[in-house]
Parts: sequence; structure tokens; C-alpha cells
Amino acid sequence: MSEIKRIGVMSLAKISAVIGIVMGLIYGIIFLVIGTAAMSTMGMAGIGAAGGIVGLIVMIIVGAIGGFIWGAIVAFIYNIAAGSVGGIEIDLE
Repeated sequence: MSEIKRIGVMSLAKISAVIGIVMGLIYGIIFLVIGTAAMSTMGMAGIGAAGGIVGLIVMIIVGAIGGFIWGAIVAFIYNIAAGSVGGIEIDLE
């Protein structure tokens, strides 16, 4: 068995930011489609699409920033906890 004794804070923060970008893109596309469809029922599809595009961009940015901050916090807390109770044991081949 191998043990993860420490996680690089910046390393996990960067990976979490990329995951946040992907999730923001997925949720942003859903928001774009639903917003455009909802506004088109009122005859304002252009406004719905514009709002959806802004929402898509905002969700990507928020996902990146939130993911980065969350990843850094998780790695920091993990490193403190692993120092006290030991790291996660994994079996590598």
C-alpha cells in the first residue's frame, strides 16, 4: 500500500479550476438553451440568447475561480489532516 501524505495546493487548485471550467461550460449551455427557449415563448428569443451567452461566460468564469479556490482549500485542509491522522492509503500496481 502507498499513502498520499501531501497534496500540492497549487496542483489541486489548477485541476479544480479546469474541472470548474468544464462544469461551468456544461451548466452555461443548459442555461443558454433554457433561457432562449423560455424567452422565445414570449417573442423575445434574441434577448434570451443574449442573456444566455452572458450567463455562459459568467458560469465559466465563476466555475474557474470557484474551482481554484475550492481546490486550494481542500488541499490545504487535507495536508493538515494527513499530518495528524495519516494520509489516504491506495494500492498501486
